[in-house]
Amino acid sequence: MRNTAKTATLENKFPLLAVEDNCILSKDADITACFAVRLPELYTVASAEYEAIHAAWHKAIKTLHDFTVVHKQDWYIKENYAPDLAKDDQSFLAKSYQRHFNERPFLNHYCYLFLTKTSKERMRMQSNFSSLCKGSLIPKEIRDKEAVHRFMEAVAQFERIINDSGLIKLDRLSEDDIVGTDEKQGLLEQYLTLSRDAATPMQDMVLGAEEVRIGNKRLCLHTLSDTDDLPGTVSADTRHEKLSTDRSDCRLSFAAPVGLLLSCNHIYNQYLFIDNSEDNLQKFEKSARNMHSLARYSRANQINREWIEKYLNEAHSFGLSSIRAHFSIMAWSEDPAELKQLKNDCGSALALMECKPRHNTTDTATLYWAGMPGNAGDFPSEESFYTFIEPALCFFTEETNYRNSPSPFGIKMADRLTGKPIHLDISDLPMKRGIITNRNKFILGPSGSGKSFFTNHMVRQYYEQGAHVLLVDTGNSYQGLCELIKGKTKGEDGVYFTY
Repeated sequence: MRNTAKTATLENKFPLLAVEDNCILSKDADITACFAVRLPELYTVASAEYEAIHAAWHKAIKTLHDFTVVHKQDWYIKENYAPDLAKDDQSFLAKSYQRHFNERPFLNHYCYLFLTKTSKERMRMQSNFSSLCKGSLIPKEIRDKEAVHRFMEAVAQFERIINDSGLIKLDRLSEDDIVGTDEKQGLLEQYLTLSRDAATPMQDMVLGAEEVRIGNKRLCLHTLSDTDDLPGTVSADTRHEKLSTDRSDCRLSFAAPVGLLLSCNHIYNQYLFIDNSEDNLQKFEKSARNMHSLARYSRANQINREWIEKYLNEAHSFGLSSIRAHFSIMAWSEDPAELKQLKNDCGSALALMECKPRHNTTDTATLYWAGMPGNAGDFPSEESFYTFIEPALCFFTEETNYRNSPSPFGIKMADRLTGKPIHLDISDLPMKRGIITNRNKFILGPSGSGKSFFTNHMVRQYYEQGAHVLLVDTGNSYQGLCELIKGKTKGEDGVYFTY
């Protein structure tokens, strides 16, 4: 059957030209440096550290030149825990533990940062000038080679400032990471399929006004693109009520509700557009004068003039840079019924931040296209709002899920959020980093809270990794473990003395 719908090939519409020197070059002569971002683990950051992270981002962004786009992209993907059951040296209890958690679902987090050097004209373009709306794309030549050199110097300085903070780590993505190899998908292919599974083939895309669909995945987009949708106040961190008490605070980043706490497949995009601040402020000065002239005809003009004056006063009083920003949650599902639930979940997450949820159905296709790594210059300018760097950074997610310790020695613990097993070194690695000065442990809890259960779990794994264990047991809590080891070693180990 012949397809009568309006179609185009990806080759004709693809906005990127090449990847050279680990940078993405677009057909509109934009240059993008790509990084993988390592954030602190969830529930491990205090308020002062969130302030330090916020300050590090701000300091780094101030080094970037005008007409640069900072695009932070956080992927949250549902995955299943896959234990390694093929090891021959695993004990009965170790294999039972791994089988218990086999196929356990959890939300994995991947964070990327794209720094794009574009032009003044590209920064002002609206959605009807997107590369999706053009018949064909003719590659442009980069004319100002000196500007490219200055941009790469600024990128290196940006990377050094962030890495020196000690809280966030940037790792430069290579060409293979971006475009992929025969064995693994690259970042571009993952974005165009909305999948990190290497077996996922390229699929047809429907980028229409009614819906945006990648294969069978239907997209749902919520945006923060207007100051009317924002909360009255923002901060670098916020109190997490579920794990806080009257005497203690558990802190998370301000945008945590749209990060790991939103348990569905989604991408959280954060854009900062570094315009020429002086030009922006002059434009607002002119707008304020016009509003003042027309104040007698409408009270709204008078109110708008007062808001513009406040913005200008803040900028001049504190030396703040005027920028534009945009934030969006892009969720997807193959099940139409689940898609309705996703809309509610995303809206609720934004409401927890005291934002006004706005389900965007107008620019879904162009926003998806602009979210492609290296294509931030294609972003429709009408979907952004004016602000300053400091408040915009409050909408950055600043934590990731728990990671396995790099140390070979440790114990298996459960992820607090999803229950996924995590390899954790609570002795050698903290001592090596200077966090602790000895390996003593003090286990405190009321009767029945699991002190002996945890100690059995710990000493069993320490024993299996070659540690010598001597226990003074006053309640027969460890007799069963000793009998198991004694039976397995045929009496050579697991000796249990009673007096």
